[in-house]
Amino acid sequence: MDAAAFRTGLRAGAIAGVLSGAPSTMHAVATGRSPFDALRAAGTLLLRDDAPPRARAAAGVVAHAAISLGWGVVLAAVLPRRRPAVWGALAGLAIAGLDLGVLGRRRPHIRALPMAPQVADHVAFGALVGVVLSRGARRR
Repeated sequence: MDAAAFRTGLRAGAIAGVLSGAPSTMHAVATGRSPFDALRAAGTLLLRDDAPPRARAAAGVVAHAAISLGWGVVLAAVLPRRRPAVWGALAGLAIAGLDLGVLGRRRPHIRALPMAPQVADHVAFGALVGVVLSRGARRR
């Protein structure tokens, strides 16, 4: 992977990381849950489960940013150039299986989140990375 592709992957991961939480945020608001539950749950990847909620939220920002940037770079390296949004959405589904099904089930706060909105966030993430990557490819 060359430096330009790496930067594009970082950019795609950053944009998708910011926007892809919309499904779970809308679901949380619609069901009367806190839209920050997922962020605090992500914070338990870096802090203990009993850490104060604000500390977990801050750690969640850091964890989510690092994970999003990392997956953005990985997807930039592996997604086909043809139909990257579709392949990205499928990759997001696979990432959800890993993040939520394998790693997240070991974390009570992540396990307690409603699953469908979290999976939707992951699918949106992958699709958005694909869209950003396709736009970056058109500029070159």
